[in-house]
Amino acid sequence: MAKEEVIVRFNNVNFEFGHNKPILKEADFSIRRGAKVTLMGQNGAGKSTMFQLITGALKPDSGKISLEDGLTVATARQVIPRDQMELTIQKFFEKCFSQKVYDIDPRIDDVLEVVNLKAPHDRIIKSFSGGQQARLLLASALIQDPDLLLLDEPTNNLDKSGIAHLTKFLIDYKKTCVVISHDADFLNAFTQGVLYLDIFTRKVEQYVGNYFDVVEQIKVRLENERRKNARLESDIAHRKVQAGFFGQKGGHMRDVARKMREKIEELEEEMVDVRQEDKTIRKFVIPCQEDISGQLLELTAVSVIKNHKPTVKKVNVILKKNEHLLLTGPNGIGKTTLLEKLATGHAKGEHITKGIRVGYYRQDFSTLNFEDTVYESLASAGSDLMEWDMTQERLRSIASGFLIDEHILRAKIGNLSEGQKGLVAFARLALQKPGLLILDEPTNHINFRHIPIIAAALDKYAGGMILVSHVPEFIKQIRIDKILDLEEL
Repeated sequence: MAKEEVIVRFNNVNFEFGHNKPILKEADFSIRRGAKVTLMGQNGAGKSTMFQLITGALKPDSGKISLEDGLTVATARQVIPRDQMELTIQKFFEKCFSQKVYDIDPRIDDVLEVVNLKAPHDRIIKSFSGGQQARLLLASALIQDPDLLLLDEPTNNLDKSGIAHLTKFLIDYKKTCVVISHDADFLNAFTQGVLYLDIFTRKVEQYVGNYFDVVEQIKVRLENERRKNARLESDIAHRKVQAGFFGQKGGHMRDVARKMREKIEELEEEMVDVRQEDKTIRKFVIPCQEDISGQLLELTAVSVIKNHKPTVKKVNVILKKNEHLLLTGPNGIGKTTLLEKLATGHAKGEHITKGIRVGYYRQDFSTLNFEDTVYESLASAGSDLMEWDMTQERLRSIASGFLIDEHILRAKIGNLSEGQKGLVAFARLALQKPGLLILDEPTNHINFRHIPIIAAALDKYAGGMILVSHVPEFIKQIRIDKILDLEEL
């Protein structure tokens, strides 16, 4: 088959979730065989929804989505569904197929080797780290050997070696691939084109070139649109003055004024709806719990996982107020497990000073009640602070700083995009006034525009902080006082 053959085409596609929540407006683009394409757009723009439209899980309200006859499509989602967390590896991969596969075990071994993960087939999914689950998500798509591979934030939770392994795989990949990601360097390594979903116009624009080239093209286009509008505005303003002058003269001059007003209407129609820049969250602070001082946490032992077996290692870590600890180590060594036990008070060899309020940002957002509305979730975050006047006005002001508008406040947590859940989680931390912050991969799913603002807030946080992150550029922006490397224990 010819490499240039179109295998997916959106023809004037419109789609919206319920009333007044448009996602796509007259989307018109195509994907060619063998292409490696990035899908760009702000958190909540509808990128994951577009994947569901391609797979047929959602249907357009109007327009047509055409796939090549017999085209097979598989998606590596952002997170493993909660109802699959109790499955074994074998059962997890069996669910990837509509019919029973009798040679599933060797196929599982082959695909786990591709994603650089070794594990027994009877191991339970929830026992894997976030980075290992990211590899399983990719493997669940690859085992289907699809013609079109859709990857939704595939680098989330991956350590440096995992990202390098995935990058090489995609560079060598012979089939068609569309990727959603906020990791610019990762995208630039293999991207040949970009589909840009504008959250304001709901249009999809198609660009050719690597990721950095396309970002520059978008900047140039924005500037050209602004210049065109500036010229038109100047011309319109000049003609309005003239039309007003001639309109007062009477006789033939009134006809001249009428024609000038018609010309003004034509010029106004030529005005371009200039795209707004992706909105960025406002600068914020995470207030520290009052009346705390000295030692907040003592850690004398940790459990390290090597070759799928936990081993207890002695440590001597004391965390005081205004000290930031970075917890490091490769995927699967036990970082997330340790953070969860610290946050819930179930860690052995750990003591948190009595009365210290813990703010916990968990990478899978399981600390959020998915049945709550966003308003209910934020209101509950500040409900324990009796001394704090949590008025509706105050709550809405904080929420708006995280791009949480009235529409989002009424939505259920479970209906938000992963990026929007992340912003809700940060808004809750700002409302909680914790004495100890525990953060597990807090930049996952977050728009790259927001990351410097989040880093600045964490850098200035005056309480104790324990951070896990595999994003070096993010870590560089935050004051780190101590490092605990689990691999070196």
